[in-house]
Amino acid sequence: MSEQVHRVISVGDIVKLKTLMGPSHNNWRILEEKFPGKIMSRGSEIHMIGEKKDIEKMVLVIESLLEKIDIQGELTEQETLFTLTEDQTMPIEFEAIQINSRGKPIRPKTPGQLQYVQAVKKNDIVFSIGPAGTGKTYLAMAMAVAALKRKDVNRLILCRPAVEAGESLGFLPGDLQEKVDPYLRPLYDALYDILGFDIFKRYMEKGVVEVAPLAYMRGRTLDDAFVILDEAQNTTKEQMKMFITRLGFGSKMVITGDITQVDLPPDKSSGLVHITKILQGIEGIDFVYLTEKDVVRNPLVQKIILAYEQYEKRNETL
Repeated sequence: MSEQVHRVISVGDIVKLKTLMGPSHNNWRILEEKFPGKIMSRGSEIHMIGEKKDIEKMVLVIESLLEKIDIQGELTEQETLFTLTEDQTMPIEFEAIQINSRGKPIRPKTPGQLQYVQAVKKNDIVFSIGPAGTGKTYLAMAMAVAALKRKDVNRLILCRPAVEAGESLGFLPGDLQEKVDPYLRPLYDALYDILGFDIFKRYMEKGVVEVAPLAYMRGRTLDDAFVILDEAQNTTKEQMKMFITRLGFGSKMVITGDITQVDLPPDKSSGLVHITKILQGIEGIDFVYLTEKDVVRNPLVQKIILAYEQYEKRNETL
């Protein structure tokens, strides 16, 4: 049995220690569960007893969590879990992309999300591929709003394939706007959260922000714009080619999708899956693949996504 070591970390601030512990000590329970030794608090100090290598790892985790608190003033269970599982040699950049309508900073929370944000900064076209809950659309929206406020672009254009990918809207009740609104609602919701309703409405009225079905992009050239195509797994090969060739001068495009949830008819191939085989290695274009480790919803979502992946892998071998 290895020699047990006792290590003390002085937080120096009881309020900061309580923030580290989290509501109902939920964050602290996560640390207790993951640390192989014994961890306890006394006043504003953290005491750890265990093997030296385990304590050294936990010190890095706690220092990283305290740094998060210094920067953002709070700490979530999700951030605690990410910090415990991420490679401690790869620190996350905590610089906020944008402040939302409630005054809270929007920032990458995982190494994968950080890679995504950096890819968008460096490239004109970025494909973000990953499961639900990884922040693909929301982070793209935040980066688009930030680019607009810096005057890097003059307008935001956000689109989705309507009614899966076929855009067969004729059988739905209402006029065209009423037909497509349900499919664009997640884009509206994200913009409401980032901009606030009043600013969003003003931008829409002035044409600074456009939210439209994918079919509206045909025949256009999009200059000085930040363009986002969401749910791109539901584009056909032809639609994808049409969309990315709309790129004009001074513009950026972010294409997001989950290739495990394609809703196209069996006789149609996903344009997002297809394009990954065509555009790899072209300068100015990047592909970022997010995983269940980048899910920033309820931690149970990570487990659900992983369970599906494992099930599909088992069935592929049968």
